[in-house]
Amino acid sequence: MTLVSDAMIFAACAHDGMLRKGTNLPYILHPAEVAAIAATLTDDEEVLAAAALHDVMEDCGVSEQALSERFGERVAYLVRCETQDAFGDPNSTWDMRKRRAIEQIARGDRAVKIIALSDKLSNMRAIHRDFDRYGERLFCRFHQHDKRRHAWYYRSCAALLRAELGQTDAWRELCAHVEHVFAGVPEEADPPAVCAG
Repeated sequence: MTLVSDAMIFAACAHDGMLRKGTNLPYILHPAEVAAIAATLTDDEEVLAAAALHDVMEDCGVSEQALSERFGERVAYLVRCETQDAFGDPNSTWDMRKRRAIEQIARGDRAVKIIALSDKLSNMRAIHRDFDRYGERLFCRFHQHDKRRHAWYYRSCAALLRAELGQTDAWRELCAHVEHVFAGVPEEADPPAVCAG
């Protein structure tokens, strides 16, 4: 069995029974899409495996050590870079977690950036699709209800990914979704440290 196949099976088992937020869609569709997007940017099997596994630490409680033992240290490291640690009330810690995610992208190498872009693009495809259907009500399904905060986050991610991946179709598609969903939302350099729920 290839590393990527093993990672897909592991992710499917780890996410079994989970649904995408606010939908009836099996969660595994998101990691599968992230891996598929990453495959348009690289053929590095460790990066593709990490893309498939990118949420198992954050959402399923899988340890970095367990991933390292099964998939190798580099895969575990790449998953760690995409993991937003849970602490406190997710409504009040949203900004802090997103700032840390942005810092990881800024410090990351090309592999880290490929997984980040793939994840953000998958999320923005879903947000765009559901925004066209539900409008502003869409943001009530998230811990952070303020659309301006989401605009700041996705714009910041896109800006940080531009230098490394700005010539890719995936990056251009991400920007198109961001521009559509957040049209009319003023640019924010950095939101307040504490967000309302």
